[in-house]
Amino acid sequence: MTEITVAALQLGFGPDIDVNIAHVARLVGEAAARGAQVVLPPELFEGEYFCRVEDEGLFATARPVGEHKAVLAMQALAADLKISIPTSFFEVDGPHYYNSLAMIGPDGKVQGVYRKSHIPDGPGYEEKFYFRPGNTGFKVWPGPSGAADTTLGVGICWDQWYPETARAMMLMGAQLLFYPTAIGSEPHDAGLDTARLWRRAMVGHAVSNVVPVVAANRVGTEPNGEPGGQTFYGTSFITDERGDILAELGREEEGVITATLDLDRVRRHRAAFGFFRDRRPDLYGRLVQDI
Repeated sequence: MTEITVAALQLGFGPDIDVNIAHVARLVGEAAARGAQVVLPPELFEGEYFCRVEDEGLFATARPVGEHKAVLAMQALAADLKISIPTSFFEVDGPHYYNSLAMIGPDGKVQGVYRKSHIPDGPGYEEKFYFRPGNTGFKVWPGPSGAADTTLGVGICWDQWYPETARAMMLMGAQLLFYPTAIGSEPHDAGLDTARLWRRAMVGHAVSNVVPVVAANRVGTEPNGEPGGQTFYGTSFITDERGDILAELGREEEGVITATLDLDRVRRHRAAFGFFRDRRPDLYGRLVQDI
């Protein structure tokens, strides 16, 4: 039997990167104390979700992977706790800027960087002003040493809405899917609540790929809890390979959720469903053509 324990963190963030890192570090420690081998913080936890507005001064906060405070802090923590931490951060690489993720292994080393493939652009989520579309392609990563033959797939926020992202990572060998997220209210439509849609999209990936899914969102209103700001709706969760919710958090609470998954069982269920056996790639050419 191959079991792995995973965790998602849910919390709010302010403008001070050091305070945010300390808050994440405390919850990472709590997750590790519960036995978590992979701990997922939310997207861009270094600060408030700055893509609410277009401000050229914010480009100065980006750093290369080897110099970013959030990445360096999670490297030290991962090495100390012997866990994996997929770490979202604002990356600069020469003249280019990306919404990126450093996959940090239990030895504290960066196993590689994934750059967000799908970049949203709309009121309150104006990411195209800041980020180039990722040039890494989708990525999968070896899991922690205590979970033999485990492969982890990680997408970033808007990636999670695309079935192609999940299926591509599955075809690359992923056995668990992780999605760090920053999502909440829609400034252009106060009556639009996407929380249910957000969850259903990822539960669909779990069901159609027979794979557990871990999603971590932030909470609170930004900036600094002010009225009229953007409110993030939490509801972070972990599903099993059938899409059943194993652990979840509410819309406002901060904390840690964990679940232990039996990957031998997951493999049996995936084989029995036959989704990968019955694929017809010869018929799917239309999927890679422009509309």
